[in-house]
Amino acid sequence: MPAAPRLSPADLAERLSGLHPEIVVLGPSELAGRHPGEHPDNLAGGVMAQPGSSEAAAVFVRWCAENNVAIVPQGGLTGLVGGNVSHAGEVILSSSRLNRILAVHADEMTVEVEAGVALEALQQAVAPHGLTTGIDLGSRGTATIGGMVSTNAGGILAFRNGVMRHQVLGLEAILPSGEIYSDMTRVVKVSAGPDLKHLFIGGEGAFGFVTKVVLKLEPIRPHRATAFIGVSDASAALSVIRHFRSLPAVTLEGAEMMWPRYIRDHAKLKNFDLSWLEDDAGALLIEVSGETVEQATGVLEEGLETLWEPVGLKGGIIAQSLDQAGKFWDIREDSGFYYAGIPDAPSFDISVPPTGLDAYVAGLHARLRAIDPTYDAYVYGHIADGNLHLTLIKQGPLPKAELLAVEDAIYSGVQEAGGSFSAEHGVGFEKRHGYESNVSRQKQALARTIKQAIDPKGIFNPGKVPFA
Repeated sequence: MPAAPRLSPADLAERLSGLHPEIVVLGPSELAGRHPGEHPDNLAGGVMAQPGSSEAAAVFVRWCAENNVAIVPQGGLTGLVGGNVSHAGEVILSSSRLNRILAVHADEMTVEVEAGVALEALQQAVAPHGLTTGIDLGSRGTATIGGMVSTNAGGILAFRNGVMRHQVLGLEAILPSGEIYSDMTRVVKVSAGPDLKHLFIGGEGAFGFVTKVVLKLEPIRPHRATAFIGVSDASAALSVIRHFRSLPAVTLEGAEMMWPRYIRDHAKLKNFDLSWLEDDAGALLIEVSGETVEQATGVLEEGLETLWEPVGLKGGIIAQSLDQAGKFWDIREDSGFYYAGIPDAPSFDISVPPTGLDAYVAGLHARLRAIDPTYDAYVYGHIADGNLHLTLIKQGPLPKAELLAVEDAIYSGVQEAGGSFSAEHGVGFEKRHGYESNVSRQKQALARTIKQAIDPKGIFNPGKVPFA
């Protein structure tokens, strides 16, 4: 990490203000009234540069490199692990003015887009072409394409289409030297040596600042049927998922499971009727698409009837309107409901192979209660790809020793099972202990070697992964 310059945020803002005509600079007074996003310290650096072009971003980065000023890249500020946190002496580099959709190639189902475009805005722009993105998130209205690239975002469709890494065909980024790295490839088949774009996908802004992206698209399937289904465990839910994924008449568009404590507490808060759900059951939210709404609904009804006794389903309800389907999804996507009652509760984001979910959850509860018999957790997530979100039902922040014990309980056995201690939220600075404890020494060392080669001054997102 570079030595902190002696310039105050106000002085930095003044020096940056005349750097390039396409750079808008916001100082402490302009940032004071802004919402910081998911972390209160995201704007703590006090100065933000908003370039309007890749060339302007390159000029800014080159100046920072020459003056040993650290850079914190930022997109939509939806990150949940502190990857956007800034400090005095660092300059925020925002993609907010890099917000153009450059080209839609409808026949090849690709799109070229600047990094600051929000996911939902992109989805709306390509919809008239009968297309949509192959990735979707609950934070679609705010999350930007560049931020999703930098965190290798996952979301609702990962079980079918993969994560952001699988959606990106090409990209452009500003290297820590200020050079523009351009690889705007628009084809899937590229076997021309190491694919260096992957340094920036999931790199959390450590290796450069993404400015443009080429993404794959897929056809829109608007005719949907949505259901809540009561299940005894993840194994039962996976049987339902496998059934609907095997049917040629429909496409599975979503499969989200909520364990009993989550679904019951959230439903009570939202006055959502759970009379259809047996007392001890979790809930599987499932959505399929078909040629018509009637056809999709018919296949969904028929499938649930077929599965009811063999799988031992514990209730079910099919949405009768788009509004009702939206309320179903709100129970899953408004997942921060619990913070009103347990502010600063520790939250985690792990993945294990789906068939190992039941054993993991059972072991998790036992490990947490071994720390404190009163501990419980909200458990929910993208069950078809094994991604669980976990929130300790205890007001935070926890004392450091207790938090480390909880982290060890959460991460226990995950890597050995073939999973990951961080599935889709990244590492940032909040998951440093998880990274250092669960990623192999060899992998950590190699990441640091690459970081040193690309960013020898350590100006890009200091203090975040990969750690020096």
